[in-house]
Amino acid sequence: MLRSKVQSKRPTYKIAFIPADGIGPGVRSGGIEVLRTLAWVLGDFHLEFDRLEWGSDYYTKHGKYIPEDGIDTLKGYDALLFGSVAALDHVQFWGLHFAICQPLQQYANVRPSRVLRGTTSPLKDCTTGDIDWVIIRENSEGEYAGHGGRSHVGQAWEVGTEVAIFTRHGVERLMRFAFETARKRDRRQITIVTKSNAQRHGLMLWDDVATAVAKEYPDVECDTMFADTMTTRMVLHPDSLDTIVATNLHADILSDLAASLTGSIGLSPESNLDPTRQNPSMFAPVHGRAFDIAGKVIANPIASFWAAAEMVRWLGHESAAESLLECVENVCEAGVKTPDLGGNATMEEVTHAVCRELERELGFALVTYPSLRRRSALEKYKRRLGFESDTPSTL
Repeated sequence: MLRSKVQSKRPTYKIAFIPADGIGPGVRSGGIEVLRTLAWVLGDFHLEFDRLEWGSDYYTKHGKYIPEDGIDTLKGYDALLFGSVAALDHVQFWGLHFAICQPLQQYANVRPSRVLRGTTSPLKDCTTGDIDWVIIRENSEGEYAGHGGRSHVGQAWEVGTEVAIFTRHGVERLMRFAFETARKRDRRQITIVTKSNAQRHGLMLWDDVATAVAKEYPDVECDTMFADTMTTRMVLHPDSLDTIVATNLHADILSDLAASLTGSIGLSPESNLDPTRQNPSMFAPVHGRAFDIAGKVIANPIASFWAAAEMVRWLGHESAAESLLECVENVCEAGVKTPDLGGNATMEEVTHAVCRELERELGFALVTYPSLRRRSALEKYKRRLGFESDTPSTL
């Protein structure tokens, strides 16, 4: 396909797509379709996808989830899109998900939660804007460091240990990232979650480092909550929270609660970030494999769309990410929702609706109605009228 000089200057990003298992391939495919539409309509960047079939089928054939050169392969990409983990035990978590996050130093797991327009929180009187949180989870050590073992297996005196590892280096880099995130948000507020009254070694280190880092950010309002008390605050006073930072285990639990409080686990994305940008970061929906609805085309793809938006944001296209999220909310508000949100739409119907909304909001509608709010998108679209444009299917 011939391209104009203007088109050739837009950046191209190589994306590795790891669908994994369960509903992962379906929701992730929808996410890619939305990303292709976004890139096509805006014309600001180009996306190239490579599908890596690292899932249960690969494990069955090879006895492992990732090939020997898998991590080196991933380092050649600008970002990673992940589907869902299928295993009911530890095998796939450690063989695939953790096997990517840890060697690629994706130490900051970021999980935003908010009540989207057109969705309903199970909390009485909780509306759009009452929940707008970002939960930052330590993603490289803590309770999921992988240290421990079992001995005397099968005997009455069998012993199993799971050792939580906290290092000053690991805690400090995570806290600094969390405070920087809080500083960029409107409320400039952060809550540090701990349980140092019971875990008196590792989490005392956690508290001490958090206190030291907080002194460097006098413009960020800071408070501390015990993990168990935090659950009640999230339910009873959701509007009192903004940025939340917690250990690997605590944030894992609290972020699932947060997703439920916003309406569905199917809405919640995660970003596994290497803030140094020396390695590619990975973006995924929080939900698991959901085999009970796999193949029924009713899985909610919105978490996948939101994860895609966060990937675009991480690649430097903030306005494109916000535009995608606004179009998702427009679709929800129009009533095109999957059953978990009280609707009757299929995954494909939601995906199609979001793609059409992207075209309407960012492209075609603005040519006819230039008074609409995205005049910058109109100008981009007009510039593209003079040369041959890609179609979503060729991106």
